[in-house]
Amino acid sequence: MEHIKAVIFDLDNTILNRTRTFEGFTQSLIRTYFGHMESTEQIQQRIIELDEDGYKDKPRLFDELLEELPWTEAPPHEELMAFYGREYVRNSVLMDEAREVVQHLKGRYLIGLITNGQTQIQYGKIDQLGIREDYDHIIVSEEVGVKKPDLRIFTLAFEHFGLKPEQCIYIGDHPLNDIRGAAKAGMSTIWMKVNQPWPEEMEVTPLHTIQQLRELKALL
Repeated sequence: MEHIKAVIFDLDNTILNRTRTFEGFTQSLIRTYFGHMESTEQIQQRIIELDEDGYKDKPRLFDELLEELPWTEAPPHEELMAFYGREYVRNSVLMDEAREVVQHLKGRYLIGLITNGQTQIQYGKIDQLGIREDYDHIIVSEEVGVKKPDLRIFTLAFEHFGLKPEQCIYIGDHPLNDIRGAAKAGMSTIWMKVNQPWPEEMEVTPLHTIQQLRELKALL
């Protein structure tokens, strides 16, 4: 690993515990709009199922929720979108030891972050967690107009650092968007195994597979 000069992370379900963050949002939604119901467990499970681990377009998700859920009086779509922007950010939770691991690495590597998503939401979560200053460079897909797995978003990162792709290692949870995308851009990769299954047809292989960020201390 002596040739590696930069460690670049994904955000959701890599640095940020997106599963717990969205669960917190769903609980806020249920408390606000479904206090009339005795049991809400099925509603929470359905919201999480429809969200598809964050990969469903949010306007479409809220269209489906407005149609399916047992509202006493369905709120306007724009009200729900605003509620999401506020409460999802407010419920942000870090992965275990995320900040400690990043700060451990920062003394020896440049530290970057590449995330798909809306600029306001993604920076909102980063600032809610107080981690913006932990990263030497942050790229949000909406802000730069290109998203993973497009090679250009990875190129923006290593060019910003003035490095070659082989001098960077990328860590993320999504096999296609993160691991294949970064590998196609010429970067080494580490797969963070969380919710996304590894496709049998994948033609790239990460250097390592981890389940906890603390494992990086022994690898980097």
